[in-house]
Formats: sequence, structure tokens, C-alpha cells
Amino acid sequence: MEDSVIPFLEKTLQRIPSSSLKSILNEWGFLSAEQLQDLHFQQSKHILHNKVLAFCEENGMRIRHVIQLDMIYNHEYPNKRNWSVYQFSGQEDDALVLNMTEFSQKFKVNLKDLLRHVSIGMKKCEDDAVWIRVAWGDNFTKPNQFKPTYVVYQLQTPYVFISNLNVKHRPLLSQALVIATKHDEIKEIQLRGRCLKSLKDLVLRRYKQSFQTHQLKPLQERNSPERDQGIVHEHAKRLADLKEVATQTFGDGPLPKLETAVFKLETKFKDPENRILTNRPEPFRCAVKFSSPSFLESLKSLVTLGVASTPVSPLLSSIPQKARNHFVISERGPGVPPTPGP
Repeated sequence: MEDSVIPFLEKTLQRIPSSSLKSILNEWGFLSAEQLQDLHFQQSKHILHNKVLAFCEENGMRIRHVIQLDMIYNHEYPNKRNWSVYQFSGQEDDALVLNMTEFSQKFKVNLKDLLRHVSIGMKKCEDDAVWIRVAWGDNFTKPNQFKPTYVVYQLQTPYVFISNLNVKHRPLLSQALVIATKHDEIKEIQLRGRCLKSLKDLVLRRYKQSFQTHQLKPLQERNSPERDQGIVHEHAKRLADLKEVATQTFGDGPLPKLETAVFKLETKFKDPENRILTNRPEPFRCAVKFSSPSFLESLKSLVTLGVASTPVSPLLSSIPQKARNHFVISERGPGVPPTPGP
């Protein structure tokens, strides 16, 4: 067994929760039925992992087998990673009719032509997504299996989701993906998060969207009939109004899960009492970041409770429709920052 296999397997096993270890090892299929039966999953992780390691050594495990296990774990727990969304453009006529064998061959051949030492794992899943794992080396060092890049290409769509890609490897991965998928270009669309399913729901519009039929007004300006039933009735009516505003703005279904929204300001500082900053010729630059385990749901709750002012700023309410959560606000208005391909 190769020297690097044992620490790689140990690291992979440590990440797998005890509650999922049995099912993941079953799906992996590297251990025999007898070996699996001999494992007592109620034991401590340390004892259990040592027994798995012993069985793997006995079976002559190699790097490719641990790569398969790592891919199963990441497919099972995609929200443990940070994902960025990229979009293809300029497709060829037969780009959507993707032959998996041809795609795999083109991707691997192109990447290995560009880089001498690179490790590539690929798996097509039931949800029409191709999972790709790339461990990067260079012309002198072997691939680093501990810091791989993960790529999820959603078939029949122009979208790809990438995790842990550094600037050095962006052009290489970009070229391999563009050639393999028969497109001309790929670029980041400034949508990032940990929940892979929610990112897919946003770009593919697979969630219950809101459709505003009229311009919302601040609640205090909305006309309502005279009411004299007392404070309780007034409070109930206000809560109903707030809920209506929240529903019209964000819809009445569950919202995709985003952890952050970032706005980078590049505008002139305007304050007559602060002439030093106001008279500066260059833009005033700063960033505003909103964070929450589920930012859109939190924002909707703030509107419902009357904590957030209404109507909600289009900068926030348009996040689901635009499928973006990173913006640059300049004198020309809000937009997305220009970014090179991955």
C-alpha cells in the first residue's frame, strides 16, 4: 500500500459522522460483506477506524479507492463545503446532448495535457449531476489529496458549482470544462453559499417565487378604514399587513438557503458636514455584509415582525430573482463585479 494512502484514509474517516459511517462504507463497496459484519458500529470511533484501516490494508487499498470514499462523503454532505456558481455561455449546437464518456475523456485528457501531476475522480449521480474531484499537483510534486477542488456540473444546464478553487488553477479548470462541455466561455456569477441544493434552486428557479402585482407602499402610508375595536385589533391588523408585505416580497413558500449577502460600495461620499471625504475625487469604498444561517428567511421574518422597514429595498428583495448575493454599488447603480473565469 502506498505511503500516502493511510493518512489520506484516516483523514477521510475522521470527517464521516458515526451515524453515517455504516451506510457510507456499504455504498463504498471496498470491504467485503464479512468484513462489514465484523465491524461493531457502537464501538468508539478510534477502535472502529483502526479496524477499518486493518481491513483496507488486508484488501490492498490504493489511492483511487480512498478518492471514491471521499467523493461519496462529499456527495452525502455537500454543505460542509463553500460553493461558487459559474455559468457557461456560447454553446455549440450539440452542447446539451452530452455524452458522458466523451465528456469524461475530453476533460481528463485536456487537464492532464496542461498539468503533469493531477488526480481526477468523476461520478455521475442520480440527480443528473456530474461530480468531479480534482487534486492538484504540478510538474514536480504529486497531487495534494487533502485539498481537492470539487466541481458539480448540472447536466442539460449552463451551470457548474465549484468548491475550493484557487486562482492558480482557475484557467486550467476553465479550459478543461469549456472544451468538455462544448461551450465558448465560463464565468462566475457572484452567487456563493454552503447549501448546494439552494444554489441550484436559485439559478434553476426551482422554488416558489413571488410575483408582485403592484408597487408596495410603506405600511404607515397604506389606506385602511377607520377602526375603533381597540389596540388588540389594531395590532392584529398590523401583523396581517406585515405578513402580506413579506409574502408579496418573498413568496409564501420556503426560501433557498443563503448564509451571506455582500454589497461593495464604490460611490462618492456625500455629506455637507464632512468636506474632507466629500471633496475626495476617488470613490468611497467599503463593504456591507449580512450573515445568517438562512439570510433570506431571516430577512422575511424581520419584515413579518415589523423590525425591518417596508417596502424592502430592491437590493435585498431582488436577491432570489437575480440569483446573486455579491454586488458592487457604484455611481452607475448596483451590479456584479467583473470576474475572470474560474
